[in-house]
Formats: sequence, C-alpha cells, structure tokens
Amino acid sequence: MNTETINVVDKGAGPAVLCLHGIGSSSASFEPQIAELAGELRFLAWDAPGYAASPDPEGPLDLDAYADAAAAVIRDRADGPAHVLGVSWGGVIAIRLALRHPDLVRSLVLADSSRGSGQSDEQAAAMRDRAAELARAGAAEFAAARGPRLVTPEAPAELVDHVVASMRDAIRLPGYGYAAASMAATDLTAELAGVRTPTLVLCGDGDTVTGFDESQALAGGIPDAVFVTVHGAGHAANQEAPEAFNAWLSAFVQIIERLYR
Repeated sequence: MNTETINVVDKGAGPAVLCLHGIGSSSASFEPQIAELAGELRFLAWDAPGYAASPDPEGPLDLDAYADAAAAVIRDRADGPAHVLGVSWGGVIAIRLALRHPDLVRSLVLADSSRGSGQSDEQAAAMRDRAAELARAGAAEFAAARGPRLVTPEAPAELVDHVVASMRDAIRLPGYGYAAASMAATDLTAELAGVRTPTLVLCGDGDTVTGFDESQALAGGIPDAVFVTVHGAGHAANQEAPEAFNAWLSAFVQIIERLYR
C-alpha cells in the first residue's frame, strides 16, 4: 500500500496528535478538536485507506496493515513520536499501533473504543454483515440509519445532521468492508497487558454502541490506564461533548509531554 497517498489533515502547532477515526467516519469527525486545540497541538487526522479523500487500497487490509499505515503517517509527517487519539475502530488500530511500533507512540487516547468484534462469532458475523448492508442500502440510506445511533437522543438536530452527512461522505466499498473485516477478526483482550504506553480511556456516558463495558475492559486490561466518563455524550463523545473531551485530551497530552522535558 502506498501510504504517501493517504489524505491527512495537518493543522495546528505543538506536540503531534495522530487522529484515527471510527469505522463510519473520517478526518471530519475531529473538527471540534482541531477548532479548539490547534493553538497548542498539531493534529494529523487521516482519512483511513478507502475512506473519504484517501484512495482505495489495492486489496484487503488486516489490523496490522492499518496499524503499519498509521505508523507510516507518523514517520512521514511528525517530528518524532506522536500522541495517538483513536475513536472506536480508530482506537483498536491505535492499540495495535502501540504494540507493533511502541517507539512511535508517546501516548494513547482511546475514545469509545473496544477490544474488537472478534470476541464472539455473533459479534464477528454482525460486523462482517455491515458491508453487505452498505452495498444494499447505499451510503446515504446506510448513514441515515446508523448515524443517529452515535449520539444521545438529546443531541441537537444540527449535530445529528452533521454526523449523518459526514458518514455518508466518508464511507464506500471496498474500504468499509475491509475495515469491518479487520474488526471482525480482532479480539485484543490478550494483548492489552503488553501495552506499555501511557493511556487515557474516555467513554461517553450515553454510549450504546461500544459502551461502558468495553471501555472499562480496555482501561482494566492496559497497565496503569486512566478511565474517564464524558457526561452528556454518546458514542461520538468527541463531537457531542467537545468542551469536556478537549479538556481531558489537552491535559493528558501536556502531562505526558512534561515527562519528556
């Protein structure tokens, strides 16, 4: 895979933060972080291979391939190790990235993420079926059905519309199918203890997609990880409660940065 063609939004100045979006999103999902924190952090937000402005990969990618592609972005774009913010599927990639390339990851921020969908045959099958659902429904109908689930019922209509539109514009086959297959094949439970990277786990208190149990499993399995609840937010906590989310992100990154001074 030619990682030089991956679209990366590069904005801000300061410690580098690589942003890895969820399976139904793109770099656009990090607009609330970039808008508020670009004065203190440099954001490198990718469109994963086969998403939004990034070209389709030549063939299927497994989790290792996504992690290696993310590592290449850090090597090519950042001046040294980066903090890695992974939302949902992006958090799964981030964990494997930290395991495969620990020298490139200064810290992990895992938001509304999971250990993968390979924890049971039922979960894996449901994740794999998403590609067929997208093929049948098309991006617009698929996004209209799934997008509202990413926020709480109390979310403003403008946010719901933005989430749905962002999903519609981001996803397509075969990229979405490759991502779903990578999740279906993954259960990180046994690998978490090997993470030696400082880790912050965030979870919206209204997340009904991956939910508290998965975020708590991540925090409990990764040595010395910190777990934080983001109140008034669903699965897309970084978009629904950006003020609280950004405060935690900024504070955590600055704490870790002080350790390296």
